Amino acid sequence: MPEQGQAESPLGAERSHQTERPHQTERPMIEIRDVTRSYGSFKALDDASLTIKEGEFFSLLGPSGCGKTTLLRMIAGFDNPTSGLISVDGQSMEGIPANRRPTNMVFQSYAIFPHLNVEQNVAYGLKRLKLERSEEKRRVEEALGQVSLTGLGKRLATELSGGQRQRVALARALVMRPKVLLLDEPLSALDKKLREQMQVELRRLQQAVGITFVLVTHDQYEALAMSDRIAVMFGGRIAQVASPKEIYQRPVNRQVADFLGGMNFVKAEIVEESGASLVVDTLGFGRVKTDRPKAFVRNGGAATLGIRPERLRVLWDNATAKFEVAGKVVERHYFGEITHLVVEIPGLEKPLSVTETNDFGADDIPVGTSIRLAYDPEALVAMAD
Repeated sequence: MPEQGQAESPLGAERSHQTERPHQTERPMIEIRDVTRSYGSFKALDDASLTIKEGEFFSLLGPSGCGKTTLLRMIAGFDNPTSGLISVDGQSMEGIPANRRPTNMVFQSYAIFPHLNVEQNVAYGLKRLKLERSEEKRRVEEALGQVSLTGLGKRLATELSGGQRQRVALARALVMRPKVLLLDEPLSALDKKLREQMQVELRRLQQAVGITFVLVTHDQYEALAMSDRIAVMFGGRIAQVASPKEIYQRPVNRQVADFLGGMNFVKAEIVEESGASLVVDTLGFGRVKTDRPKAFVRNGGAATLGIRPERLRVLWDNATAKFEVAGKVVERHYFGEITHLVVEIPGLEKPLSVTETNDFGADDIPVGTSIRLAYDPEALVAMAD
């Protein structure tokens, strides 16, 4: 049997190869400087600093209560910082109410008016601009075309599907031509298939209109699939800001690594540290030379290495690899196109998780089988605990 190819994780390279958008520039569109939001002694946001570029699709990612929605609401003007500065397009937002800011928000609940039809919902915000009737109609039709709702203007809000309601909310925000569109978990109410479809549509829409999108989500798949860059947040602080690929492949610490998909953690002792590389000893993988990340902070002689489950490959029959470890399968979990194997390795405190595609028969490996796993030392990432 030929050697098995490397499996791709659902969070792997396919979803994290984003390229720069045609409208994206290096010019800052949103600047957040030392922003804190306190409620009594509780800090919902703690000294956050961040720059979001013009034309960028940017995501704020983290678990519930991490401060991402608080930050979004302060950009929108629905809440104010306790301290710090927020500016949009070079203008400080201090003292500027939400309806005067060059931003618009799509809420998690969509907030569609049930007594109005689609056209009326989309045109609602235009009324205060006192446009000519023909101009208002033209802008509404343009917005409906952007979100693929052409011809549905007379349909009542109560007659819309979940995906259509989400598109109406987007059109109502886009019709105001904001410089920044803020998205507060807008896909969370949709089923899995529709949610994935809308992720693609949102990404295409952002490329077409060319404005800055800022998405709040707790779904790592969603952030990796759509974003140019991601800020990962925990406990009111920003842990890492980088491209989806950088965050997934080179997480700054164990907390980030654990939040974005599966990760195997291996204890190690630092033997040598020189410039951009580390030499470490592990009980399971032996002595390994790996890259020293820019963000790596040494804490004595100990280190933590992480390796993604899809970066471990089962070696079939007599195949060999320069770097391999041997172990025994103790669990097997079938997920359709992939199988997760749990493999005990002598010397490791915890078994390794291994993700394999099923075209080579990983789904048929019996529990209790002795197997060998190939790995690339470059896939072992050193990180702070």
